[in-house]
Amino acid sequence: MIPVTVLRLCTCIALAFSLLAAFSCNGDSTSSTVAASGTPADSVISIQLPEPSPISRAEAARISAGCQAFYDTILLPRGFNGGIIVAKGGNIVFEKYAGTAFVNGFDTIRASTAFHIASVSKTFTAMAVLKLWEQGKLNIDDEVNKYIPGFNYPGVTIRSLLNHRSGLPNYIHFLQPMGWDINKYISNEEVLNFLITRKAEMVDTSPANTRFSYCNTNYVVLALLIEKVSGKTYAQFLQQQFFSPLKMTNTRVFSLADTLTATPSFDWKGRLIPFNFLDSAYGDKNIYSTPRDLLLWDRALNSGRLFSQATLAQAYAPYSNEKPGVKNYGLGWRMNIYPNGKKIIFHNGWWHGNNAVFIRLIEDSATIIVVGNKFTRAIYTARQLANLFGDYNIPVEDEEQDGNKITDGLNLPGYKTDSILLKKPIMSRKDSALHRLFKDKNKEDFEQQARKIQ
Repeated sequence: MIPVTVLRLCTCIALAFSLLAAFSCNGDSTSSTVAASGTPADSVISIQLPEPSPISRAEAARISAGCQAFYDTILLPRGFNGGIIVAKGGNIVFEKYAGTAFVNGFDTIRASTAFHIASVSKTFTAMAVLKLWEQGKLNIDDEVNKYIPGFNYPGVTIRSLLNHRSGLPNYIHFLQPMGWDINKYISNEEVLNFLITRKAEMVDTSPANTRFSYCNTNYVVLALLIEKVSGKTYAQFLQQQFFSPLKMTNTRVFSLADTLTATPSFDWKGRLIPFNFLDSAYGDKNIYSTPRDLLLWDRALNSGRLFSQATLAQAYAPYSNEKPGVKNYGLGWRMNIYPNGKKIIFHNGWWHGNNAVFIRLIEDSATIIVVGNKFTRAIYTARQLANLFGDYNIPVEDEEQDGNKITDGLNLPGYKTDSILLKKPIMSRKDSALHRLFKDKNKEDFEQQARKIQ
């Protein structure tokens, strides 16, 4: 296994190359960053999407003006470095890109720049599982141990992984306290092995199907399930079923081989955030994409040509009903269901300095997509733009996600969002110190300091 220190060095080398303008992370659609993952061309059936619905010039101008005001007064003043698309009926009515892939570099962000979309990746994982369900290759109400022998968590079904009601512990939190060497990357298989062989030591577990608890382990296991059932790697299955048929040419699943070409991320001060031992696990994160490709994903889901309406009804149904309120979770999708009947289907993402929002107003045929690689909480306020399309009445600070108050190590106490790195209660002094080390490329002798903390 490649040590974390080697990949961190690779990141720094990539930064040096960028500053010399020797290469650009965000090249055209044929670059290695966005190349297809080896799926044979003759095995892919192209999906022709319907033409966008007509929209009047006046309507487009009104929406665009509202988006421009948001962009100028909320995003740009708060350090936005990324891309935004707002669409109506599949028509792009607002599209902007700001900054450079390497902060203060020469590689200007443009439409083909692929960003880490963090937990928005869960939408692809979930829909891949539902595609296998439609193909008759699995039943989402089966227990997981039917497909993964040795999985010793009775009552955990595929559906309970999808809707975060499995009761499993979060690998983001248990690996390091249970002795995982943080200088080695963790794989999905190793996460599974921890779950199975060290079950007696696990904490923060609960009986399956008793409560909602947002947990990244669920989607790491689902990615393995996709591989076992399909006979393909996770990356190959997504490429064959979604990315290639939809011509999502700038979308791919990250692997450690991509560390020199993948768009890096930065903290709010513009400091490079190095990879850490969690960066090789996938399913819960690790898809890179662009606003335009995510719009293709949205249009495909709405087209009726990729999934049946019955499948989509299952995906968009609310499963977390034990607490009153507008917030809920489906099968890989967050949702807000408002008293006036309005419904938002969405997912947010946060990983390292990467932020993403993917918001779908299905009944109003509108889509809001914002991605960036320099941390700013302003990206999550993009949900306010839903008010341009209907009576959503979303307040300015409607940014709560899992009901967890967390800090991100960036002096933002009490901020609530969809991080897959941080947790409540606030991290211990040791974990907090390790987290700061991960986030600061200017820390010297990283391993020596980490050993002292341990």
